[in-house]
Amino acid sequence: MSSDEEIIIQGGCYCGAARYQTKGRPIRAAYCHCTLCQRLNAAAFIHGIHWNAEQFSWTHSDNPEEALQTYDVASKPWKRRFRCKKCGCAIAGHNTKTDKWSTWGAQLDRDENARIKNWDVIKPTDHIFYDTRMLDVNDGLPKWKGYGNESERLD
Repeated sequence: MSSDEEIIIQGGCYCGAARYQTKGRPIRAAYCHCTLCQRLNAAAFIHGIHWNAEQFSWTHSDNPEEALQTYDVASKPWKRRFRCKKCGCAIAGHNTKTDKWSTWGAQLDRDENARIKNWDVIKPTDHIFYDTRMLDVNDGLPKWKGYGNESERLD
């Protein structure tokens, strides 16, 4: 690809009723170990990818809300989450304080070998909120107490 603006990342829910795309490179791609991600996604950690608002758009219809269930996180009401009304899959999150979007690696489109497309663009560069981890990960990536390069490094 010749420029960052030409990079298109697509993803959506399990059943395909709710879809999105992003344009360009993410502002962050990391494995998140925060307790919010653990509980909302029923996982020890997730591959979180953060985008500026202008990079993110819903693509499944002219009226995206038809396919989406939204809910605000009680402890952080500025963090709105989106799920598919049909299959219940967590799709994306929007931080209304920072106007940033989050998507999750597991919901990204895959190639014919089941590999995530554009992996070189969205692969995680570190582990964030690692002090609340459920398990140790020995992959050589930096581990941070909060966001990468904005908090105490733990390794």
